Amino acid sequence: MRPEDRDAVLAFLGGLSVESLWLRFFSGAANVERAAAWIVEVDYRDRYGLVATTGDRIVGHGAYQRTDDARAEIAFAVADEMQGKGLGTILLGHLAEVAESNGIRTFEAEVLPENHKMVEVFRESGFPVRLSSKPGTICVEFPASLSSEALERFEGRERTAAGAALKAFLFPTSVAVIGASRSRGTIGGEVFHNLLVAGFNGPVYPVNPKAEVVQSVAAYHSINDVPGPVDMAVIAVPAGAVVDVAEDCARKGVRSLVVISAGFSETGTDGLRRQRRLLSVCRSSGMRLIGPNCMGIINTSPAVMLNATFAPLFPPNGRVGFLSQSGALGLAVIDYASQLGLGLSSFVSVGNKADISGNDLIQYWADDDETDLILLYLESFGNPRKFARIARQVAKTKPIIAVKSGRSAAGARATGSHTGALIAASDVTVDALFKQTGVIRTDVLSELFDVASLLANQPPPKGRRVGIITNAGGPGILCADACEANGLEVAELSEEVRTQLASFLPAEASTANPVDMIASASADDYRSAILALAASDGIDAIVVIFIPPLVTEAEDVARAIREAVSNLPKEVPLLTVFMAAHGVPDALRGVVRIPSYSFPEDAARALARVVDYGIWRDAPKGTVPNFEVRADEAAGLIAQAFAEDQSWLAPEQVARLFDCYGLPFARWRLAGTPEEAGEFAESMGPIALKAVSPNLVHKTEVGAVRLQLSGREAVTTAAREMEERVGRMGHDVDGFVIQEMVPGGVEMLVGVVHDPSFGPVVACGSGGVAVELLKDVEVRITPLTDEDAKEMVRSLATYPLLEGYRGSAAADVGALENLLLRVSTMVENHPEIAEMDCNPVKVLPEGSIVVDARVRLEVVEPGPPLAARTRL
Repeated sequence: MRPEDRDAVLAFLGGLSVESLWLRFFSGAANVERAAAWIVEVDYRDRYGLVATTGDRIVGHGAYQRTDDARAEIAFAVADEMQGKGLGTILLGHLAEVAESNGIRTFEAEVLPENHKMVEVFRESGFPVRLSSKPGTICVEFPASLSSEALERFEGRERTAAGAALKAFLFPTSVAVIGASRSRGTIGGEVFHNLLVAGFNGPVYPVNPKAEVVQSVAAYHSINDVPGPVDMAVIAVPAGAVVDVAEDCARKGVRSLVVISAGFSETGTDGLRRQRRLLSVCRSSGMRLIGPNCMGIINTSPAVMLNATFAPLFPPNGRVGFLSQSGALGLAVIDYASQLGLGLSSFVSVGNKADISGNDLIQYWADDDETDLILLYLESFGNPRKFARIARQVAKTKPIIAVKSGRSAAGARATGSHTGALIAASDVTVDALFKQTGVIRTDVLSELFDVASLLANQPPPKGRRVGIITNAGGPGILCADACEANGLEVAELSEEVRTQLASFLPAEASTANPVDMIASASADDYRSAILALAASDGIDAIVVIFIPPLVTEAEDVARAIREAVSNLPKEVPLLTVFMAAHGVPDALRGVVRIPSYSFPEDAARALARVVDYGIWRDAPKGTVPNFEVRADEAAGLIAQAFAEDQSWLAPEQVARLFDCYGLPFARWRLAGTPEEAGEFAESMGPIALKAVSPNLVHKTEVGAVRLQLSGREAVTTAAREMEERVGRMGHDVDGFVIQEMVPGGVEMLVGVVHDPSFGPVVACGSGGVAVELLKDVEVRITPLTDEDAKEMVRSLATYPLLEGYRGSAAADVGALENLLLRVSTMVENHPEIAEMDCNPVKVLPEGSIVVDARVRLEVVEPGPPLAARTRL
């Protein structure tokens, strides 16, 4: 909803029946002029509105208005002819997503008793609705956060819509190329040529206002001159002409547009304005759009044979779907996949993602029977949290492999907390997103294809134990080192297996792992060694290495490997390394496909990625816990802090906030003077003394912390000295925290940084004064599941300290996990928490306790309208 929509809203309200006006405004004679003015008055935070349109006409409206810190009233209106078709439910789902991101936790509405349709919308939404009555109205209340049931319903609808949209692109019945050229060297010429050469199963119409014939095919001056219906149009004309061409396509009744032309949002303000006009044309006519600024699309299905790109190669048919955000990179991708013999089911270059997004494609491929594996080249995220929900679900059944560019630390910002410093140093948030969702992240494109070759041809191993077979010692050692470095285990072979190997290998060979069969190894030796290792219960995967000597041909060895794989006693993934060979040996292609690599390190790295994925896939799904908390009280505390123009919360405010969420905090008192600090210390035993200063973050560095103090005199003296020392360094001391010492335990860090794209990011790591030196930290994106918390803690290099290191008592890991989950709940409920440090958190033999904490607040800027932030 935008203020300039007032006239369209007025027309919408004016078209409602008297009954619909009565049910929406409780009056059949509502002042629609005033109502329209009120509806378009939005700020995208406290007042938010969404509209559904058909062409330029509004057919549905939903809005919320905040009533207090965490509650909002919602209302809907749907055009009479669109009622009962699910439009209100769709608006409710989108509205809930926006409201939750703006800190609203509860929706409420008042409905007339006779408004059965609206009550049914609420009941069927999947939200846990509570109804109550008062004279003349039904009061509806439910949480704004999407429950698992509501999410499943809303995402099911989105998945269906995405599937329908993508099928229109990938299975068109006819295609027009607007800008088709007689010259092969132009983009329009190449796209038209490729459609013809690939053998598209339908008519292809060249559109060129200056040509009668294009590449021996009769051309048309305009899309409207084409005699038959046009299902999809590929546009390759100058950017300035694209919008006019799109309008012609809309009049023709074209269903789908692929805009290859550049010169849109990627070029700046003018291009963005042009892109918005293009999108407006598409939405007003119901056309879907891929691009602009893209390379095109491919569907290798024999029933379609669609190559609507300017790529010189048409990839072989296979079961891999590939999405690229870079058009130029798509050329290299198709070429490299063809060299590897990696078949694609479809390829889509999404370009600027003005309409069809990566999320749409992932949902399409999830249900596509022709696609088993999904590859992504990503340059940016539009809506990472939505991507996380979709990818986590899809990756359980179909692997997703991604290259995400931009690992550099150049964009790291200055932060005011240990947590911020640790997280800002790299793109660990992207790593966290991929870890939680099961997406296999690779560093470079070559590694992406290494992993894809394995997953496209072999099942994920059931464990980390690797057997290595080689005809040269050096490569075997390199492979073993690479396996260990990537978290794999070079398994110790049983005596039974070693005896079997010794029965056919020469005495000079090594039957240990790696199995070095020496240079004289024959193809039969390879076959026998593979079968011996595959039969062992101690081997989960096998890497076979071959360096061509003078006595054995690579193709003979490749055939022996293929025969062995066809006769394995049980399913064991097998990778090959043919060093100094030219590409994949022909014998490893065909019906039995075996991944082959040029170097052992590549094979080990790919295998490790797939092993990690298999472990994630088979792990329990995990649930987000529902704690009893006092969220409204916490929201009031935060609102009061904003009213007093605070950014960093005072110690007593931190303690109150933590208490609302059940976060254990060490007993403390706040003193205003050194003398009062000494007085309080008398009744507390050994204490920690900390100076309170608004902008002081790292207290230890300026001497603002003293430990193990006892007695009035010692504490008073220490406080005076601290006040003087900190003052000399330019910090005002507002008081002192006197806190009981917490003996023993393992010091940990738990913190949060609010990322503008990803939302709250929770960190857990080794704590204390050396936290930034050790940099042992794991981060995850909220909301955390119980499995996220477990995996997070156990991934730390210092996790053995929690288990009880060198005779020390084991710490209560469950209490730390509970703390992480409560922190996740807190920051999900209160997006105003920009940074939080709990350092240290003492994890004790029983329970955990926060010893020191800082919380910084920041006003959440109103987000852009929903449609502007749904692109992957």
